[in-house]
Amino acid sequence: MGFFDFMTEDIAIDLGTANTLIIHNDKVVIDSPSIVARDRVSSKIIAVGKEANMMQGKTHENIKTIRPLKDGVIADFDASEKMISMFIKSIPALKKRMFTPALRMVVCIPSGITEVEMRAVKESCERVNGKEVYLIHEPMAAAIGIGIDIMQPKGNMIVDIGGGTTEIAVIALGGIVCDKSVKIAGDVFTNDIVYYMRTQHNLFVGESTAEKIKITVGAAVEDLETPPDDMSVQGRDLLTGKPKQVDVSYREIAKALDKSIQRIEDAVMETLSQTPPELAADIYNTGIYLAGGGSMLRGLDKRISLKTDLPVYIAEDPLRAVVRGTGMALKNIPKFRSILIK
Repeated sequence: MGFFDFMTEDIAIDLGTANTLIIHNDKVVIDSPSIVARDRVSSKIIAVGKEANMMQGKTHENIKTIRPLKDGVIADFDASEKMISMFIKSIPALKKRMFTPALRMVVCIPSGITEVEMRAVKESCERVNGKEVYLIHEPMAAAIGIGIDIMQPKGNMIVDIGGGTTEIAVIALGGIVCDKSVKIAGDVFTNDIVYYMRTQHNLFVGESTAEKIKITVGAAVEDLETPPDDMSVQGRDLLTGKPKQVDVSYREIAKALDKSIQRIEDAVMETLSQTPPELAADIYNTGIYLAGGGSMLRGLDKRISLKTDLPVYIAEDPLRAVVRGTGMALKNIPKFRSILIK
């Protein structure tokens, strides 16, 4: 076994709709957008991650940018496999190796995922030389990453707002007691902003611009204590066809996102209403933990807190909470054996 150990590398992957993160030797070595650019003629992948992201919405007919994951699951098997493989090959420590080492991987998956979708993730990983592939549910990984001791007989509620899905789960005794996965998350917020700019300002903006708006002036409530400055947005005027610029305030974005955030609130309320009373008692004391990029939306914690009358905490470095938890599970596979799916 010793020689095989030497040949095996451990990696933890958070394969997200918007971003893919990889941990190797306790360090986040890859943190890139989940996007690939493919040449239509030769069907070769020409760019991946940040490089492909810069091409998004700016391509001619010979280049196509693909986001291989949709709603947290693999939509384009071929592209996702190439993307994972290119990310793994670009890990600095593995570049030095003469040939690709066998990999032991822990990959996280959304909790509302079907068997077939689960197998797609597994097969993708096995094709890039994954000898032992374990899967872990995202809310579990997020809980471990936040630093909750999930094996305790105590209830904790996690809301993980990613790019494609929002995962809500109540966790106790190393298992998910009740969970809900809704397909309203970062991508939907971005599309809400595109639609709002279109209908309210007659301005046609691309996805990348809408995402910038979300990050710069995005908000969940219309009255923030420390409001961000207005943002100048450029796009195409739908009436004249000329490029134009408008200023957008955070209040407008809060209006644009209101409906989608309401649906996340409803999902949280529904999950709470399904929680067994003993765990509900625990949650009254521990509150709700937010993770994922969506939790960074200004005022979202306050808004969920007002709706649920519970304290709401945002994980530190919420974008990396899930991959940190996945990495911790990888380091201690025997301890977390019960929650890993082989």
